[in-house]
Amino acid sequence: MPDFATGDLALAIVHHVVIFALAGIIAFEVGVMKPGLSTRDIPRLGRADMWYGILATLIIIVGFSRAIWFAKGWAYYSVNHFFWAKIGAFLIVGLLSIQPTLSILRWRRAQKTDPSFVPDDAAIRGVRRFLWLEVFVFAWIPIFAAAMARGYGMAP
Repeated sequence: MPDFATGDLALAIVHHVVIFALAGIIAFEVGVMKPGLSTRDIPRLGRADMWYGILATLIIIVGFSRAIWFAKGWAYYSVNHFFWAKIGAFLIVGLLSIQPTLSILRWRRAQKTDPSFVPDDAAIRGVRRFLWLEVFVFAWIPIFAAAMARGYGMAP
């Protein structure tokens, strides 16, 4: 059985790697989701979006595991305003991801009946706006995390 420090380090590494992987998925989606989307891009976006969900789930599991059993412990995180701001930002990113996910699923279904289907540029721009909002909110997460890790945001 690993000691506390080793367990915390292992979970911290996994947490950070998965967060960076999720950031990469968001960047991929922003990069691919643009007017002129090809028929090949829709399945690629579908696979990326599936990984988005998997990685987001892992982030929650590993992050809360760290907060509850490792790092500074739940007593520290549960009363830290920046922790909850970080969780709130992550939740907002997740909510913003619903519209792109539903659009990609709809486009994949349409492509099954018509292999030449591609969404019109207006639909793509609409999804792209949501993706950029995700990027904006996602950027606040490491800011909140850095403040939280340094003791800012502690409730009186």
